[in-house]
Amino acid sequence: MKLKGWKEITPGATVTEPGSSKNFKTGSWRTLKPKFINENCIQCLYCWLFCPDMAVTVENGKMTGFNFEFCKGCGICALECPGKKGNKAIVMEEEGK
Repeated sequence: MKLKGWKEITPGATVTEPGSSKNFKTGSWRTLKPKFINENCIQCLYCWLFCPDMAVTVENGKMTGFNFEFCKGCGICALECPGKKGNKAIVMEEEGK
C-alpha cells in the first residue's frame, strides 16, 4: 500500500463517523476538578457556554453539575462563573477530594 504524500492528504483531521468523540473519555487527564456550589449559581450558563469539552450538565435550562468522564479540569467554567454577589458557583479543587 502506497502512502499519500502531504499534498494529497486532506487538511485537518479525518472524521470517520459522526459523533465519535463520545467514545473518547478524557476525564482521566484531570488533576483539578470543578465543584458546583448550587446556592451561588445564578443560572447564567456561562459555564456551559465556555466549556470546551461539553462537560457541564444542564437539565431543563439549569446547570446541574458536570460529566466527569469528559471534564479535563481546565478551569474555564470557574473562571467565567460570575456567581451570586461575587461568590463563585464553581470552584476548582484537587482531584480526589
